[in-house]
Amino acid sequence: MKHILTLAGMMAAVIIASSCSTSHTLVDDQGNPLSKEQLKQYQATLDSLTVAAAHNAVESHDFVVEADKLVFRDGSAAYVTPSTNFISLIGNKAVVQVSPFRSFGGPNGVGGITLNGTTSTIKITHDKRGNTDLSMIVTGPVMSATVTMTLYKGTDRATVRISSNFRNSKVTLEGRVMPSEMSTVVKGNSI
Repeated sequence: MKHILTLAGMMAAVIIASSCSTSHTLVDDQGNPLSKEQLKQYQATLDSLTVAAAHNAVESHDFVVEADKLVFRDGSAAYVTPSTNFISLIGNKAVVQVSPFRSFGGPNGVGGITLNGTTSTIKITHDKRGNTDLSMIVTGPVMSATVTMTLYKGTDRATVRISSNFRNSKVTLEGRVMPSEMSTVVKGNSI
């Protein structure tokens, strides 16, 4: 019962904190700042909800991976903008967008390539370590790609490997998984 009351108090604190647009301090239902222990508990609850939402989104085929790191075929890496580097799957429709350049050039208008297509052979498995693996083929009007993703146990982080039939290119994205309605990605023009 005490645990339920604590969670209820934390949720009240979240509501109060979100309603105070000028305050950056979380407060309890009486307006008092949260203690360090309450803040830790709040953060742990928030983290577990984020992880659960990511895993549920993958299982329900309604997610976006916003990538913050791009690893090229030769092993070199670049930190990229998550809003323009992403993979999304909603039902059987997928978007694969890689925009390593911070300009508005490229075929998609946001510095890279966008594949907008339908999926086939979506397969979700779980390995013995508790990671969730997803594989699918995305087919668009001009090109197709094989996408394999590993969503790591206890986190919302994933590694996505993309193998395209376009010039036999391969690239890896690393980023956060979230339900599609929480994503703020910018989709470029697809080829």
